[in-house]
Amino acid sequence: MLDWILDRVAEVTDDVHVVTNGRFAADFEGWSAGRVTVHDDGTTSNEDRLGAIGDVRFVLERIGTGDDLLVVAGDNLFDYSLADYVAWWRGKGTATAVALHDVGDRELAKRYAVVEVDEDDRIVGFVEKPEEPRSTLCATATYVYHRAHVPLLERYLAEGNSPDQPGLFLAWLHEREPVYGYRFQGDWLDIGDRTQLLEADNRLRRRHGLPERAEYALD
Repeated sequence: MLDWILDRVAEVTDDVHVVTNGRFAADFEGWSAGRVTVHDDGTTSNEDRLGAIGDVRFVLERIGTGDDLLVVAGDNLFDYSLADYVAWWRGKGTATAVALHDVGDRELAKRYAVVEVDEDDRIVGFVEKPEEPRSTLCATATYVYHRAHVPLLERYLAEGNSPDQPGLFLAWLHEREPVYGYRFQGDWLDIGDRTQLLEADNRLRRRHGLPERAEYALD
């Protein structure tokens, strides 16, 4: 997955940082072979984890907050161009952006953040995991933060907000600063979900002429 994501990130930058927990840091170091900077957040369990937003802050404390920031969650399987996304975002001025995908199913939309946008694609509604989704247009965990907004992450956390789900920061931010939604076409799967992981596996198996499987396995 990370190799797949790195191929897309390479369209826009070669300054890449991966944050992981203490249990797997050595594995990621071996995988990276110097291609990226690996940050070990020192946690070892769900009880002491920093959360997705907390891990972003952890990295920012080491690299600084003076530049624009692209954040991609490691469970995003997508095939759109990040270069096109970033070019579109640059046309929005001092703004942050999130990649949006129509998942086409309201039951599936309940697992994600459902987004409303205006005629200019500015986000006017952002609800994490709604019980009754108003649409199937959902945020995916790929964000471009303008450098003017990056320091606001610290303010968000200082106010006592959750350090976990990354969409919660966007829900907070869009009420204070311009945040836009980039609607992309093509495939997107959240492989953090076992059903979608199996679907991703079988799509790739079909592509390579391999038989499909009824359940996911590492072999």
